[in-house]
Amino acid sequence: MAQLEREGFVRSVPRRGIYVVRKSRSEVIELITAWAALESMAARLITANASGGEIASLRRMFATFENGEVRAHLDEYSQLNIEFHQTIIRLSRNTVLMALAENLFTHMRMIRRKTIGEKDRADRSIRDHMHIIEALEDRDTLRAETLVRDHALGLADHVAKYADYLD
Repeated sequence: MAQLEREGFVRSVPRRGIYVVRKSRSEVIELITAWAALESMAARLITANASGGEIASLRRMFATFENGEVRAHLDEYSQLNIEFHQTIIRLSRNTVLMALAENLFTHMRMIRRKTIGEKDRADRSIRDHMHIIEALEDRDTLRAETLVRDHALGLADHVAKYADYLD
């Protein structure tokens, strides 16, 4: 419980109990913004360090969602979306970056799951992912870094506009 409290998941109130901490909209946006910085650096590192096979594994993740099949399998795509972002971080091979991202991602997992089905986020997500993969395959560092950052900040914009349930 002490670790959960240090990581911001619960709050202990003496003689009252332990409560789950709910993130506000502004806190979620700050988490996403920090994630954008970490993941864009990971993309930069991938273009320099990852093997062609590792990058190809990102493309294989989405083979089952070609031809507009995303909406039909939204739960499955939501999990794959999370795995994609975790893989981007892992392929950076930077252990400090991975540790920082792990804590952030734990806080962001639910908002990612909730928002993927809202508006046209799933369709835009898969298009963004394919462009990111192309930039990584081309070893285009600046483009990969920019696409990853803009993709994450797109989630922050979506939360700012539509996540009234966080207030």
